[in-house]
Amino acid sequence: MLLNDYQPISQRGPDATLAWEQLFLHASELSNGQGGSMSNEGSIHPTVKRLSAALGAEITGLSLRNPSEELAETIEALLLEHQVLFFPDQHIDVDSHVALGELFGPLEGHPNIKQDPEQHPKLFRLEASRGGIADEWHSDITFRPQPSKMSILHMVTCPRVGGDTMWSNLYLAFESLSKPLQDLCLKLTALHDAHPHNHPEQTSIHPVVRKHPDTGRAALYVNEHFTRRLVEMTAQESDVLLGYLTKWVASPKFTIRYSWKPGTVCIWDNRCTQHFVINDFEGERVIERITIMGDEVAAAGALDDYEPYVRQGPLSATSRHDRQLHFHLQSLK
Repeated sequence: MLLNDYQPISQRGPDATLAWEQLFLHASELSNGQGGSMSNEGSIHPTVKRLSAALGAEITGLSLRNPSEELAETIEALLLEHQVLFFPDQHIDVDSHVALGELFGPLEGHPNIKQDPEQHPKLFRLEASRGGIADEWHSDITFRPQPSKMSILHMVTCPRVGGDTMWSNLYLAFESLSKPLQDLCLKLTALHDAHPHNHPEQTSIHPVVRKHPDTGRAALYVNEHFTRRLVEMTAQESDVLLGYLTKWVASPKFTIRYSWKPGTVCIWDNRCTQHFVINDFEGERVIERITIMGDEVAAAGALDDYEPYVRQGPLSATSRHDRQLHFHLQSLK
């Protein structure tokens, strides 16, 4: 066995920390009043304030109430740079909300949340008093073959304190892994299901590391809410590595925590972030959200080195750990 493929992490050279240095430099410029606004070849000149070194920016100086192609182009460019955007004091109505979403692609309703028949069919409303608190780290609906591209959330009602939401940068989560672990993850896939929605039969397999279709960057694509196991490993091996990766994503250095005010609109890229609602509040918390349809999840690496794990030998008590994977693989034949 050769041991010269990898260097100690302290010897990986300046490239390993370059992205972090650039982020801190940009954040420092903003705090000194530099680079706080941008134009988009027209009349839209928002002010951009970075909220953390990892991801997230607050956008002021524009209105979302009259969506236009120019506005959508400005937002999309900002989203690719910052991954999650916050627009305070918007108080948009449903028609503006839906019209804004349609500028980014076809809308999709939630597959497992019952819609209010009086609401727009592509908009769903989540109320904390009815269980609408997603307090596990996740990217949205990764149990589907084509998980959503992005979401646009309008905070209708929120508690005076508490009920914050956190997001994590999945680019940084992958880039900060050691090179040997990166190489392994690039060769693996994972099984996702809708068990949290009481639909464990809804399953999909995605690469553990996905390639973002617009930026080309690699993002760690497993989450504690929907990801059940690594396909090429035994259940016991998967528990160890998957458990580590899902906790790694939640490391504070990759995250931002945002405190809400009524009327704030948030837009996030579901392909390179996860989010988590902090369940620490009393009173009502109501959001309205629309979701833009996504596309196939492309792998960031080659996936032909390993075959899916298939249990050998007679059935036993531990066979239950492989039953779901077995049935999913059978359904693909």
